[in-house]
Amino acid sequence: MIKLDILSDPICPWCLIGKTRLEKAMEAEGDHPFLIEWHPFQLNPDMPKEGMDRREYLETKFGGKENAVRVYSEIARHAEEEGLDIDFGAIQRTPNTVDAHRLIHWSGIEGKQNAIVNALFKAYFKEGRDIGNAEVLADLADSAGMDAAVVAKLLASDADIENIQQRDEHSRQMGVNSVPTFIVANQHAVPGAQPVELWRQVMGELKAQQDS
Repeated sequence: MIKLDILSDPICPWCLIGKTRLEKAMEAEGDHPFLIEWHPFQLNPDMPKEGMDRREYLETKFGGKENAVRVYSEIARHAEEEGLDIDFGAIQRTPNTVDAHRLIHWSGIEGKQNAIVNALFKAYFKEGRDIGNAEVLADLADSAGMDAAVVAKLLASDADIENIQQRDEHSRQMGVNSVPTFIVANQHAVPGAQPVELWRQVMGELKAQQDS
């Protein structure tokens, strides 16, 4: 297997679109070579712990309502093309994602990372749930077969907060400034939500190298 490290934030719509395109390519190839691991990158590292109102966040980030609508109309178009059922209107708050990244980290220890990443994207983009809320995160952990009580206890502590922040900072120092970013075999960085065809080409080249 070839390691595919994915730097992502569970509130990033392009990360969900990029993940969906990668999965379509892997399904099309069937015998894909990737062993996937998810890594933390916060779009908003300075977000208050309690998060903030979604509309206020978007208008501040994009310089007014008009720009926010324009940017998200484009995102919605790409999401629809991929068959993604995103309910942007249901999202009331933009959370701080440190705790979501802690949950992804702990799920990796238990071999449940993909299930948790899927659950976080679904909760946020389809159900409009606040994935900065510890109760919501514990519920998602439970749905993925993790011990919700243990997760709740860990979330109430400072466990691995520094770990997440250091890994995020390390990625920035290495030149990562946006997500998703995919790192193939610890060597090649592939930034952005790349099309299915590109991923199929990458997989074809990797398999040819393995067979030669």
